[in-house]
Amino acid sequence: MKQIEVAIEKVAFGGAGFGHVNGKACFVPFAVPGDLVYAKVTREKKSYMEASLMEVITASPDRISPVCPVFGDCGGCSLQQVSYRKQLEMKAAIFTEQLSRFAKVDEAVIAPIRESHAPWNYRTRVQIKVYWADGLPIIGFFRGGSHFVVPFPGCCAISSTVVNSVINELTSFLARSPETATIPQVDVATSDDGKAIVIVHYIGRHQDAIIRFLSDSHLSFLPSASGLWLQLGRKCTLRHIAGLETLSYDIISDSQPDLRLSFSKGGFCQVNFQQNQILVTIACEMSRLTGKERVLDLFCGNGNLTLPLAQRSSSVVGIEAYHASIQDAQANAVANQVRNITFICADAEAGVAGLVKNEEKFDVVVLDPPRTGAAPIMAYIPALQPERVVYVSCDPVTLARDIAILKKLDYSVVRSVPVDMFPQTSHIESVTLLERL
Repeated sequence: MKQIEVAIEKVAFGGAGFGHVNGKACFVPFAVPGDLVYAKVTREKKSYMEASLMEVITASPDRISPVCPVFGDCGGCSLQQVSYRKQLEMKAAIFTEQLSRFAKVDEAVIAPIRESHAPWNYRTRVQIKVYWADGLPIIGFFRGGSHFVVPFPGCCAISSTVVNSVINELTSFLARSPETATIPQVDVATSDDGKAIVIVHYIGRHQDAIIRFLSDSHLSFLPSASGLWLQLGRKCTLRHIAGLETLSYDIISDSQPDLRLSFSKGGFCQVNFQQNQILVTIACEMSRLTGKERVLDLFCGNGNLTLPLAQRSSSVVGIEAYHASIQDAQANAVANQVRNITFICADAEAGVAGLVKNEEKFDVVVLDPPRTGAAPIMAYIPALQPERVVYVSCDPVTLARDIAILKKLDYSVVRSVPVDMFPQTSHIESVTLLERL
């Protein structure tokens, strides 16, 4: 493939550096705005080309040395070579471009990005990939765009101290397994007080043997872990082996009692507790609750938003498809003495369709969907008659798409706040308020 020089003008959605070569758009991963780079073309179309970075000819003033020794090989981070100040600037620009270009959102309503005060060692949940060679486990993370395991370098710069401690204990722990090549993945999740749960994924045929191994080992070879689970396939196969069954974190409020929320059994929880606090605060502020409103919380998970919303409203209905998360949410409501919530275990679209069929009405609808967004649900929202819709998103592309749908249904964006939930990566979290016209 041909080799080219590219002056990097900005960063495109996804984190790649962007420039032009003979008038054609060119994307170069790991290049920084202000760089002049030497790159090798890996793919070329009529209107654009993709290239791999070979050499930085002239470095941008915003380029720094990556902290992680496997940065660029491991697929976990894409922006360690950029100063944090520049990361925030780039993400804000990408977020604004997505919403203004594809959803015609007025840039004036997009707030400055909420930075993280701990841009390193923040991640509290990871999936460790395991590759077996000559009967021994090699643990690490996938290389970007592949299933090749990049060996763990001894410390993950964005993972918490406890997560790193557990990872460093995994190799000797897994090496004691009665079978090789039957444990492809290990999940590690931690609470905000340093406790950790480990989930071992098993794909072999001798379940009794692996259960005996884990039961006999208990946590003696994983001293940094407080709980051990086995997963034999889908989440419904999770089996408790030893120690803790749940992990917890706090949500602090100036106006309401503090909440202590738990999650368990592979349930979803934000990976950055500090930024989650900011996210919850913004969502509650945007909801503008006076204690009289009826609220619907879609994709409610363990009640991360449901309980804070319930503290400020007349009543809340929370809908979540994963049964274990609904159990967590119900337990959290009881533990925190929040009684004005009804939880429904259902697919979000089916749950909303049922509410519409029953002619249910809500003053505020809050939703926090997965990366794919919530396009099928948008058409139901007008029938629920909410004055406000608060949309928590982890993907600006699907957010812009869904906002465009809501705008056609007579809702308008009043405010949108990007939140840097994932420093050192290109991912952007956000909270957006739409009001009925």
